[in-house]
Amino acid sequence: MPSNAILTLDDKQITLPLIVGTENERALDVRALRDKTGYITFDEGYGNTGSCQSSITYIDGEQGILRYRGYSIEQLAQQSNFIEVAYLIIHGELPTLEQRKQFSGMLTENSPIHSSMEHLFENFPADAHPMAILSAMINSLGCYYPHLATNDHERDVETYYETAAQIISKVRSLAACSFRSSRGLPFIYPRRDLPYCENFLHMMFSEPYHQYVAKPEVAAALNLFLLLHADHEQNCSTSTVRMVASSGANLFASTAAGVCALWGPLHGGANMAVIEMLKSIHAEGDDGTKFVEQAKLGKADKRLMGFGHRVYKNYDPRAKIIKQSFYSALSALKIKDDPLLNIAMRLEEAALKDDYFLSRRLYPNVDFYSGLIMRAIGIPENMFTVMFAIGRMPGWIANWKEVASNPKGRINRPRQIYTGSQKRDFVPIDQRR
Repeated sequence: MPSNAILTLDDKQITLPLIVGTENERALDVRALRDKTGYITFDEGYGNTGSCQSSITYIDGEQGILRYRGYSIEQLAQQSNFIEVAYLIIHGELPTLEQRKQFSGMLTENSPIHSSMEHLFENFPADAHPMAILSAMINSLGCYYPHLATNDHERDVETYYETAAQIISKVRSLAACSFRSSRGLPFIYPRRDLPYCENFLHMMFSEPYHQYVAKPEVAAALNLFLLLHADHEQNCSTSTVRMVASSGANLFASTAAGVCALWGPLHGGANMAVIEMLKSIHAEGDDGTKFVEQAKLGKADKRLMGFGHRVYKNYDPRAKIIKQSFYSALSALKIKDDPLLNIAMRLEEAALKDDYFLSRRLYPNVDFYSGLIMRAIGIPENMFTVMFAIGRMPGWIANWKEVASNPKGRINRPRQIYTGSQKRDFVPIDQRR
């Protein structure tokens, strides 16, 4: 295989080195292009641009492959859990039994938030979006742990594992507090005897004199949801975390920025859009049959949400995994005749049998099932993206470290092609028309 490519510009030939990844992904190295030629590349949306070299996650969208640190998502989902996968992503290797106990102990120790932080929730309006609160509160954590948020990458990398444990543990406490604050409910403190997901559900739904006990199938469904969302390569929010980290910002600030990026409806809001679609179908008195036919006709207001995926040209591997957990949770919760669920099942049946969907590879994706799982558990729609953020936190943290640990790293600064006015003279206000 050649090690270089030749580019001809203005009757001049330029040699561009080739970069090959461990899974044979190939790229042209254009870092010296502007210095040598004065040209830049234009790639709106960065769909064909490699912004970094990373050892965390591998995706092959054509083949439906997703791996964390080399381990297939199928094996991890079947044999591991969210906390072990979080350790894998953050540390780079699966933990030993002793390492896993130590990591779990760190999460337990760091789950309570500082008592003075509880008062910060009182200053948000009652209808404030939980994502706005979560981003602000994660950023505020750095104020309570200044030794972990120095904005000096060399020092912050030294405390990386402590900071990671703080964020992974406290993000669920902050999420639960934002949920309860919006409903005027008292905060529920974490319990030392509960695993990660069961503890989160306890903080969300327990009452002072009535402890919420999660059914095993429900806790397993939530655990799987978080595991499947732990990282997903250089998506919008992860790229945002790396962008902010490149400025020298600490881990709290960088992950808070990731929350803001994830909040956008084109990124983290897909599972909420599924529920909104089902509600709209139900409000029209349709059982899903009419909607499917209108969607096939290309009606602009009849867009199927939760089907197909920008990255996966085949079946989303996460959807295959989460589907069974979804049905187990429904059975445990004894949910049998929910109108939105019935509509969803008709849409799923159409997508898996109708030639229109099969030929276009519009299979149900992970957002289709995860939205239904969140609704079945009792998590409100405005918290769906918060749940996504909790799951994605390990990936953001690991990507921050790759940036912060790179001694040759430089601040991210994309170029642009200017299309505005050329140079012109200032016109005094009394002469303007």
